[in-house]
Amino acid sequence: MIVTTTSTVEGRPVQQYLGIVTGEVIVGANLFRDLFASVRDIVGGRSGSYEDVLARARMQALQEMQDTARNLGGNAVIGVDIDYEVLGSNGSMLMVSASGTAVVV
Repeated sequence: MIVTTTSTVEGRPVQQYLGIVTGEVIVGANLFRDLFASVRDIVGGRSGSYEDVLARARMQALQEMQDTARNLGGNAVIGVDIDYEVLGSNGSMLMVSASGTAVVV
């Protein structure tokens, strides 16, 4: 399946618009991962634990969006946007959402 942030796929005109599709994933922060990330923040460096969680959540949201497009009969999703939000009273959860337009090209 073609997934793109652009509104067109070069050389492949849109034959049919099937509608907006989304994928959302909410992940909770792990206590130990938080502790080690805090230590890294103090001493500097990147937080590999959070980067891994973020990458997995993003891939899951994109996959859910593609699955929805496929179920509608689409073979591409155009105009894709990925958003990130911190949720929970103390910011302990992260939501990753992906949205786009399912099409047939």
